[in-house]
Amino acid sequence: MNSLPTNDSMPVATKSRPLKVVLICHSDMLGGASIVTYRLMQALRYEGVDARMVVYTKISNDSNVDVISSRGMRGFKFLVERLRILVSNGFSRENLFKVSIANTGTAIHKHPWVAEADVINLSWINQGLLSINGIRRLGSLGKPIVWTMHDMWNLTGICHHSYDCKGYKESCGNCQFLTGLSGSDLSNKIHQRKKELYAGLNIHFVAVSNWLAGLCRQSSLLGDKPLSVIPNAFPINSFVTKPTHSITSFNIDYTRNIIVMGAARLDDPIKGLGYAIEALNYIFDNHPEIARTSTAVFFGDIRNPRKFDELRFPHIHIGRINDQKVIRMIYAASKVVLSTSLYETLPTTLIEGQASGCLAVTFGKGGQTDIVEHMKNGYIAEYRDAKSVARGILWAFEQNVDRDALHESVRRRYASSEIAMEYISLYNDLLSKQNVSAQQHSTSKKH
Repeated sequence: MNSLPTNDSMPVATKSRPLKVVLICHSDMLGGASIVTYRLMQALRYEGVDARMVVYTKISNDSNVDVISSRGMRGFKFLVERLRILVSNGFSRENLFKVSIANTGTAIHKHPWVAEADVINLSWINQGLLSINGIRRLGSLGKPIVWTMHDMWNLTGICHHSYDCKGYKESCGNCQFLTGLSGSDLSNKIHQRKKELYAGLNIHFVAVSNWLAGLCRQSSLLGDKPLSVIPNAFPINSFVTKPTHSITSFNIDYTRNIIVMGAARLDDPIKGLGYAIEALNYIFDNHPEIARTSTAVFFGDIRNPRKFDELRFPHIHIGRINDQKVIRMIYAASKVVLSTSLYETLPTTLIEGQASGCLAVTFGKGGQTDIVEHMKNGYIAEYRDAKSVARGILWAFEQNVDRDALHESVRRRYASSEIAMEYISLYNDLLSKQNVSAQQHSTSKKH
């Protein structure tokens, strides 16, 4: 969406030009946080904001997205950060990508789009894109900074999800993802660096779910910082509740009851694939009449395809799907959207599934509870209980769902236009406060 509408209601930084916002994210299309940030940029542009993205990895051909640094330098900085983590976790690759330390990054503060922007909106900035010092340099530009949080990294020392650890309430240390169990380990050191960063900059944080906001309020880093809750933006109107055509390439029988489950990487431990398999096997063993008329469709990468050898329930794994139209048709043909993630900030697949008329079945340890109202628009299973997940699927199969009404309820909560206007209101409020502060400072200097 390259053009900007021109009308009197356009949000403005001055009377002569539109509001300029630069969104900074690791990628535009690679990973969930990147995709929703790109969608936010599109939604903002549609509402009249001159919004652009600066990224580390560009997938789209959108002229409003620019890549920072050279490929070789990006790779070097990525390796520098990962090597430092490897040293601290005993050279184990098992937890290598569960943490980030922001010890190296690019000079984004020098990018012309950043220089021109009225507001800087940070998103997922890890793995060599921005260092803690780089964020401090952005703060020195004197522009309002909004930081949209897609996981727990902002409120912990180094981890993206803390699981059951509550170290973020104090000062981290003894990190489960490092070796040695030291109170002054790398997690504690980075926690202290973040504390100093936040104390020196006026950042307005945005949590994408009430669950994440609640954790921020418990955190020693963010407990007293400015915080709003604004969900991710979704192109709800592009989702349909009935398939407009069949996707024949995957041999999906659309006459069956379809359960759909997707993830960037299905066997990422946090996705809880084992609970989904156990739940579906329970239905296969105890309700064979249901299994005979049903199919579980899984999309996304998997490191160990043999994992599906454990699944007796009829199923299809269709791998990674980059064509959103294909995914939308599968959702529209499905009755249940399933997620057994142990923790999720705001699960995209549940919202997209509901926008297509699917009932959601999931655990409730995270942003799922923002999306699912138990036994109304989905089922909240007992945590880590596969039999409870199975009961949720069976419950969903028995419901006569008004798919269009479910779609409409999701549109009211997550439509791109609604979310864009919430951000525009926040941006304008921060700019207004900055202008008042600047005027007061100028007046005090005169006296």
